[in-house]
Amino acid sequence: MGRILICVAFFAVLLLFGIASIFFNSSFDSLCTFISLFTNRLFLRFRFLFCHEVSAKKSRDVTELQIGVKYKPETCSIQAHKGDKVKVHYHGMLIDGSVFDSSYERGDPFEFELGSGQVIKGWDQGLLGMCIGEKRKLKIPAQLGYGAQGSPPKIPGGATLVFDTELVAVNGKTSTSDKNTEGDEDL
Repeated sequence: MGRILICVAFFAVLLLFGIASIFFNSSFDSLCTFISLFTNRLFLRFRFLFCHEVSAKKSRDVTELQIGVKYKPETCSIQAHKGDKVKVHYHGMLIDGSVFDSSYERGDPFEFELGSGQVIKGWDQGLLGMCIGEKRKLKIPAQLGYGAQGSPPKIPGGATLVFDTELVAVNGKTSTSDKNTEGDEDL
């Protein structure tokens, strides 16, 4: 009901502005400027109310993996491929922004074999081709995350997950050098 009133008020002001500009053309420029400013503010409020609800609904209904590159190094000598052992720092959140896990907070990146099913499918897919030092935001739908069952108590069933990720190492190699960081090379 409230949205209908906003729409009616918005169009009434636009109509008033149109009539004023026809009858009072340039002699009442200040009136027209005032009406124009008023309609702009009303339009912005209307757009915020309408678009905010639509985008919030869309963000809850994520059905495909969404990958956003936040940072990519200028040079990319090493990329993550299926079967590589990768180290990833991450910050995991629900769609409402509540944090459920963070390797950054622990100070310890997570290590696993990419593409082997050791992690959720959204990670196996979303980290492929990533360069060492690259940062990505992954928006993972439930079917590529923890599904309908979730991972209680922090992740409810059907939850869309958001991860800020950073690839730290691939097969023991970091972006700073191609030397093995595991310490098992000959000195």
